[in-house]
Amino acid sequence: MVGGAHIQLNRWQQAAVALGSAVGALLDPRRADLIAALGETTGKPAFERVLERMKKSAEGRAVLLERPRVLSSEVGHAWDLPSNTFGAAYANFMGSRNFSPDDRPPVRFMDTDELKYVAMRAREVHDFWHTLFGLPTNLIGESALKVIEFEQMHLPMCMLSVLGGTARFNDRQRKLFFQHYFPWAIRAGMQCTDLMCIYYERHFHEDLDEMRAKWGIIPLPPPQS
Repeated sequence: MVGGAHIQLNRWQQAAVALGSAVGALLDPRRADLIAALGETTGKPAFERVLERMKKSAEGRAVLLERPRVLSSEVGHAWDLPSNTFGAAYANFMGSRNFSPDDRPPVRFMDTDELKYVAMRAREVHDFWHTLFGLPTNLIGESALKVIEFEQMHLPMCMLSVLGGTARFNDRQRKLFFQHYFPWAIRAGMQCTDLMCIYYERHFHEDLDEMRAKWGIIPLPPPQS
């Protein structure tokens, strides 16, 4: 299911949900449901722009037409692919962390089926991006990926997440983030192709390094000592 039961909100209700979700997500960044609600209630214009870009891309149009889902039942074959492939790298990323692609919350606050799907797609390809950019799933890694997501989609939620994440850093983490992760993420997000217009599942069997080169992706380099 792409979306749960649709919840129609007026502007005041939308603002209240956004504010409540923002506060709750800052207090507990593990609340994926609150982060999702914040993204939906503040991100409609951004998702509309992403939708239009996808419609102008041949591969993006194929995604919109076929509406692939990143679910265990659909991507399980990645675990059987050769070790050099993008699919195997994704499977290793998920398996080594005991993650399931089925754990994403449904979309509830988008008005049309197309926008619901785009919002869900953005949510579901998050771990593909972790794999491609070589980012860890700790607070620093998630904050860096949110910078890339902001560069790609201009979702207000992404920048709010970065602000919330950096507020939780200790001094060492903050220095590392702003000296190493942040400038790399700005460059990486601007240099790569439009990541929402990629039909990732069609490229599972292809070489990971070749896909990174094709899509202009700069993996995270090791910090300088």
